Amino acid sequence: MAVNSTQTRTRSTTRTGRTAATPAVPARRTRPGQVAPAPPHPVPIAGTRPKPSASAADVVTACLKVQVATLRSLEPAVRADEFDAVHQMRVTTRRLRAILRSFGSVIPRSRTAQVAAELKWLGGLLGEARDGEVLPKHLLASLETVPVELLIGPVRARVQGHYAPRRAAAREVVIEALDSERYAELLGDLDQLALDPPLGPQAGAPARDVLPAAVHKAYRQAKRRMRRARQAPRGQARDVALHEARKSARRARYAAEAARPASGKPARTFARQMKKVQSVVGDHQDTVIARQAARELGINAHLAGENAFTYGLLHEQEHDQAERLQARARTVWNKASRPRHRKWMR
Repeated sequence: MAVNSTQTRTRSTTRTGRTAATPAVPARRTRPGQVAPAPPHPVPIAGTRPKPSASAADVVTACLKVQVATLRSLEPAVRADEFDAVHQMRVTTRRLRAILRSFGSVIPRSRTAQVAAELKWLGGLLGEARDGEVLPKHLLASLETVPVELLIGPVRARVQGHYAPRRAAAREVVIEALDSERYAELLGDLDQLALDPPLGPQAGAPARDVLPAAVHKAYRQAKRRMRRARQAPRGQARDVALHEARKSARRARYAAEAARPASGKPARTFARQMKKVQSVVGDHQDTVIARQAARELGINAHLAGENAFTYGLLHEQEHDQAERLQARARTVWNKASRPRHRKWMR
């Protein structure tokens, strides 16, 4: 993580005896004219990468430190409305939640439930802001494929005019959240969790013996949900089932990435396979949201006395794309779930 030149660097000793560099935390502005005091303890950042022989607690805690530091480092970029910053912060909240959920035998979930709930709150706000960025771009890109003679009415202008105020409102909500005491408390809880986590029954066991089993559990959930999605009837039921399968594939990916220091290349390879599944099913979810948006825009255009033909065309295009992505998702999953990608979990 980049450190501002005006900040000083301190050294803190971890519970395992290793030292890790931590930047001093500048005071955060909570609202105009008011400055909140800095946290009473230094912010944890990644130190030495755990060895393959490290304990499960060492590996999971090191991963937590990386993600907590990443979350903090992204805040200025989100405030400055930099490109992709909202998305990256949202991803970080998801990674943190996946770590807490996947490795409950290392860090008990009963002791982290409140932090996980607050991460879900923050991620939800960031998701609204992210949708306000991505959805209009998706729709405008789809319009580029529509022949000019089928673009009836001020379609592009309506898309832009519809989402610009929504994006601004969602961004304002995010900034208010970052200025809130609730967010400050979340950061403090995350710092404490990364510095001195509660330890579960398998915390002291070798990571290479504990973490693969946790990844396998996440994989099994993804497998069940992908099967359920294939068996679901076409339409909303399948759309919802695929979205749930995507969440499980994402969790399995993040868990495998966290286990990589102990499990090496096999964990990295499996994580890449799950990323492919997550990407395809994520593209499918984009078509679901785009269809909902096209319908809403078409209704608004009709009520305004405009021709809604093009919005119907957009809806149909997204539906056809969804059908192709469903077939693609089955193929990608079949490759990702091959036994050779999972031998290391046993």
